[in-house]
Amino acid sequence: MANSYELKATVRERVGKGAARAARREGLVPAVIYGDKKPAISINLPYKETELAVFRGGFLSQIGTLDLDGKKITVIAKDFQLEPVRDFVWHIDFMRVTAGDTLTVDIPVRFLNEEECPGIKRGGVLNIVRHTVEMTVPATSIPEAIEVDLANEDLGSTQHISAVKLPEGCQPTITDRDFTISTIAAPAGLNESDEDGEGEGEAEEGEA
Repeated sequence: MANSYELKATVRERVGKGAARAARREGLVPAVIYGDKKPAISINLPYKETELAVFRGGFLSQIGTLDLDGKKITVIAKDFQLEPVRDFVWHIDFMRVTAGDTLTVDIPVRFLNEEECPGIKRGGVLNIVRHTVEMTVPATSIPEAIEVDLANEDLGSTQHISAVKLPEGCQPTITDRDFTISTIAAPAGLNESDEDGEGEGEAEEGEA
């Protein structure tokens, strides 16, 4: 399961842009909790702790806990906005999560054994087509990442989703094709015929 976080929250009695601006002036981040067939709750979060949770990575694929005046609410962040000029956290949308829920989240892709990859050793370049893969996952066991092993990948190889061992209960949302995650691209100026030509030249030289 992805690393979780816990934030203390307080109910925001007033709603609307004016109330949100007032919260920000007080060093708070306005947010909302919705879902689970319950009324939405407007809340405020402490800025420093919230910023750390958002910017440490993987925020949108982590299950978190909001301590709302002593009541613990399990949530996942569905979206957050940043202030366009100064880039600080402007607003967050949280969705309630309960046991047995299935979520759709973007799971990061992690590449293993790049140093041992034959194609990269020969000068190839790892071309990442998908940095994340949208997946349906159990709410209680969201993986930190899916792993692509490059230990045996050579120049020109393609890494498809079918070759990836997926965590139990996790499935990609794209089901109609075996989509590409990455490729090992040959370096500029190198192709298969060049390699064959070099081999033939060496053989002819040897015969002479």
